[in-house]
Amino acid sequence: MRYELLLQAPELGAPYDAARVDSLLASRGAAAEAGGRLWKLKHGEVEVRPLVEAGRLIATELRAPMSASADLARELVLEGCVLAAEAGARLFDPQLGKVLAPADEGLVADQFLRTARYAGQYAGVPEAIDAGFAGPEPGRLKAGTKVLLGIAGFLAVLYLIGRLLG
Repeated sequence: MRYELLLQAPELGAPYDAARVDSLLASRGAAAEAGGRLWKLKHGEVEVRPLVEAGRLIATELRAPMSASADLARELVLEGCVLAAEAGARLFDPQLGKVLAPADEGLVADQFLRTARYAGQYAGVPEAIDAGFAGPEPGRLKAGTKVLLGIAGFLAVLYLIGRLLG
């Protein structure tokens, strides 16, 4: 699971110049890898992948791992906005449903942390931030087991009372 930002055409339906984005990424040292690039930033690495819909390239995904810090999310917004401006594109956050500006770095970092916490606690992504949440203590019974034992004990008491009175 990753936090994704999109580089898109500046207007919906306008052609997207992926070649320009790719050449700008290459000039920033993003290494080519199978299916995309790996962009090394100061606070971590970002996967760069083309986004194709109905056989048409519509955007470039910038994918930050959930194991990264919020600093990577902030840096990605700042660098992504510069890249978008140079490429004649826009930087869009699908989670927020918003075109980003450099001033949105804190907003994206907060959403990144919320998404990472959710991924770690509820979606079973062990490498996500805050994935380690306290489970039951070793040697203690789970709540469901306690309920079943309580019901079984209650039924046993009813059975014994029925045998004594009957």
